[in-house]
Amino acid sequence: MSDKIVELEITDLAFDGKSVAHLDGKVVFLKGGLPGEIVKAEIYREKPRYNEGIVKEIIKKSDLRIKPLCSHFEICGGCTWQDLNYQSQLDFKKKQVVDCLDRIGTLKDVKVKNVIGSVELFDYRNKMEFSFNTDPEKGFTLGLHHRGHFDKVFDLEKCYLQSDIASDIVNWVRNYIIQEDIPIYDVIEHTGYMRFLMIRQAKRTTDLMVNIVTNYGDFPNSEALIKQITEKFPQITTIVHSQNGQKSNVAVSEIEKVLFGKGFITEKIFTNSFRIKANSFFQTNSVQAETLYRTAFEMLRPQKTDNIMDLYCGTGSIGIIVSQYVNEVIGVELVAESIESAKLNALDNNVINIKFFEGNVKDFLRTYHNDDIKYNIVIVDPPRAGLHPKALKRMLELKPEKILYISCNPATFSRDAKSIVEKGYSLSDIQPVDMFPHTMHIELISVFYRD
Repeated sequence: MSDKIVELEITDLAFDGKSVAHLDGKVVFLKGGLPGEIVKAEIYREKPRYNEGIVKEIIKKSDLRIKPLCSHFEICGGCTWQDLNYQSQLDFKKKQVVDCLDRIGTLKDVKVKNVIGSVELFDYRNKMEFSFNTDPEKGFTLGLHHRGHFDKVFDLEKCYLQSDIASDIVNWVRNYIIQEDIPIYDVIEHTGYMRFLMIRQAKRTTDLMVNIVTNYGDFPNSEALIKQITEKFPQITTIVHSQNGQKSNVAVSEIEKVLFGKGFITEKIFTNSFRIKANSFFQTNSVQAETLYRTAFEMLRPQKTDNIMDLYCGTGSIGIIVSQYVNEVIGVELVAESIESAKLNALDNNVINIKFFEGNVKDFLRTYHNDDIKYNIVIVDPPRAGLHPKALKRMLELKPEKILYISCNPATFSRDAKSIVEKGYSLSDIQPVDMFPHTMHIELISVFYRD
């Protein structure tokens, strides 16, 4: 451990949003700072191949730097790049894809196109999770995590990534919990009750869900909560109480109870409607999801004779939208609630050429057989960890003509892409799409063709 202060010139941005400098021939990863800046930084960790530090003072500012809109920017773990002009954000996100493809995938002949920017730069999220946390001075806080700290949460005043009403609901709920003296869950001791507040708000409809995630047990005097919060915010269309007694600090439910309304929100993508329940996966940027899917289908060029296997299908959005262009689609998803929503979404949209199966992708591919239909296209949109090795192996054993791979992680995509190409597929280009302005995250679209 070291605490020495050094003067450094920042030359780049790293994959995780940290800035990059060099000291005595060794790379230094810094929290804070932008390329072109000269800074004073504290080195707090020295490792054999690199050092880690934090920017303490900016001596010379970068021309790329802008004033962040949010008052929480300096401490919040959400918007890493809100102080970086948007075109530069897109440029560095493209560079991340190129670097991962070269370093991890060793695929040097693949063209990475310029990133398609987001239609909206703020108020673009249809879902936000806010955390409760015990605090020795205030009693508790409700908001977002301090950058780099799982056990520190600051009181949110306003987040620009979701609507004003979402921030207002957060502040109202905080005061309500104080008023009712409801105990807060302690992530260290694993005691207490209130854990998370999740707000889902559709962009193409007027639906708004409040999902309260607690430890085990019925919500105290829930009738009073429902009456007061819906009077204050008549825009709320449903309230869900989710119980989770697991030690892992994630906002998912083991037990779910609808306190008010229908228990889901409805969102529209193009002309299709989708039910989204409390724990369903759905693209977080509804408006940009249309750009993502439109671009994906333009690259895929589906035909009426095609049969598609949609793996990691979530609530069925990709499969339902593409179903109008092809013969048949089957979707596979591990989360039972998502499959339930997917089946209802197909009914709601009068789609009859799609079937959904609940299960782990790697196990489904091992056991599923249909001698009557050859699935010549596979679509995958996996979680950040990418494809499980067995899922990847079994997918390639199907020998599809095309694989549409949508990824939210250039590193795991590059790892998988290398394996796919080694098995006789070609990849000519990649189209990155920015779904999350002001963060380091980037989505990408690719189509592999069997040689």
